Amino acid sequence: MASVLVVDGANVVGSRPDGWWKDRAGAARRLHEALLVADTPYDEVVLVLEGQAKGGVRAGRDAHVRTVHAKGEGDEAIVEQARVAAARGDRVVVITADRFLQARVGGVGAQAMSPSWLLDQL
Repeated sequence: MASVLVVDGANVVGSRPDGWWKDRAGAARRLHEALLVADTPYDEVVLVLEGQAKGGVRAGRDAHVRTVHAKGEGDEAIVEQARVAAARGDRVVVITADRFLQARVGGVGAQAMSPSWLLDQL
């Protein structure tokens, strides 16, 4: 059984008032770079990006980090990534502070944790 971390990129970036709104693509790129070098206990990290943030990181895999570009809002892509991984039998954790999204991913077999937990790991 693998362990998969699904990251709500917009929610994590938006959790710190560091000027991310001036450069959404740059903020997404910085998060991606931090995830690449972070020492986390996950076999795979899935970074879900939406809107202007998609311009900062190309979709696809870089080492253990896979970037997914959401077609619209990221929530649907996050739930789908969690559902697919849980259906494979993987242990899935989703990083988001969105309570409604936390409940949705719980319904597909994933655990939810806060952006502050992830940021402490980076």
